[in-house]
Amino acid sequence: MQRVCSAIVIGTGALLASPTPAQQPAAPQTIASYPDFRQIVQDAKEKVFPAVVYIRVISENTESGKRELMESSGSGVIISAEGHILTNWHVVEKAQRVRCLLSDGRHAEAEILGTDKDTDLAVIKLKLDDDFGDLPTAALGDSEALREGDFVMTMGAPWGMDRSVAIGIVSSTRRYLDGVSEYSLWIQTDAAINPGNSGGPLVNTAGEIVGINTRGAAGAADGLGFSIPTTTIRVVMPQLMDAGRVTWSWTGLQLQALSDFNKDMYFPYNDGVIVAETDPDSPARDAGFLARDRIVKIAGEAVTAARVNDLPDIRKRLGLLPKGEPTEIEVVRGTDRVTLTLVPREKGEVEGKELALERWDFTVKAINQFENPDLYFYRKEGVFVYGVKWPGNAASAGMGRGDILLKIDGETVETIDEVKAMHERLVADVETKHRVVLSVMRRGLLRQVVLDYRRDHAKE
Repeated sequence: MQRVCSAIVIGTGALLASPTPAQQPAAPQTIASYPDFRQIVQDAKEKVFPAVVYIRVISENTESGKRELMESSGSGVIISAEGHILTNWHVVEKAQRVRCLLSDGRHAEAEILGTDKDTDLAVIKLKLDDDFGDLPTAALGDSEALREGDFVMTMGAPWGMDRSVAIGIVSSTRRYLDGVSEYSLWIQTDAAINPGNSGGPLVNTAGEIVGINTRGAAGAADGLGFSIPTTTIRVVMPQLMDAGRVTWSWTGLQLQALSDFNKDMYFPYNDGVIVAETDPDSPARDAGFLARDRIVKIAGEAVTAARVNDLPDIRKRLGLLPKGEPTEIEVVRGTDRVTLTLVPREKGEVEGKELALERWDFTVKAINQFENPDLYFYRKEGVFVYGVKWPGNAASAGMGRGDILLKIDGETVETIDEVKAMHERLVADVETKHRVVLSVMRRGLLRQVVLDYRRDHAKE
């Protein structure tokens, strides 16, 4: 809506004359003033909108101390005639069942082909019958071509309301979000990204996917949405489709930019990236990296992180190094240039497996160095209490979330499978034995817990 203001200016007791028609100022231009803009938007929308999919997921959750099935929804976009759908990892996390609703009302189950928690991307595939018919598809574009101020559209199913489209601009093409920008920057947009939009496409005016909508602002903030750029998608998606996961390399290098305004830290150099620290028992520590080393070359290629925005690209480069093969890294240490040989290892799983222990009324999860570094400090391999049911036998015995499970009736346990086997054996004999002694570690201190599981709280 336009608001037009008029004014009469009075000076020295005389009324100023109105301008002649030839002197009239030009009317301000709006989006609607451009006769082809709406058509551009419509054409772009029609290239992608039919391929947007509404996703319903039934997933498993054990955080409350018991196994629960939960229903949630999200979005996706069909990218192949065979039924491959690009979405978020968090949309299909721990999914037991995935159902998809297409734009024309057709629906189908889907299987999960691959997920990557580090980039929050996933690829699922529709389970199609021979007579299902052709599928609408959308094409990936180039997120590198985006500029701040470019018009974009977000598509998806906000708040579970099937499909919708919103328009806005690109607020930032290279947004760094601390803690969630390990391998990728974000496209920031003021186009609406609400719960349920996750996994839907961010679309440019050419009708191409330039991002996958992933994060929206919570609380009172408005106009803050973030999408994963196609530069990252093109690296991750083929691996998800072929191998089911991304086999990132792990080095254990913690990096720091040359200039960090928020932390008020600055280094007087023009090139390179600073080693802030190295992880324990990591390839970087084995190679001899030290804090404050300045990496200037990786495998012969110069690298620089002038600001934090440059860090994800360097981390991605390290993450894609060949596993098990030596790579030369040139660093500046003091006044000397040193070449170190780094042998990356496969990063592996970044989240431990979970298990619900019925009748004992608690759940356990495998310790993972990336997800639980505080517990990994005490035990490199093990199982910890993930959730405690209330009311329940474990809660009555004093079990606590985060307790590391060391022994069950004197037998050492280090894996989920070992805990599962002992639990099944003991619970099967509940009529003759209904007490078990658990050895746990809580914040580095050992203690014994006597768990009486004669009561079946599930039936009460």
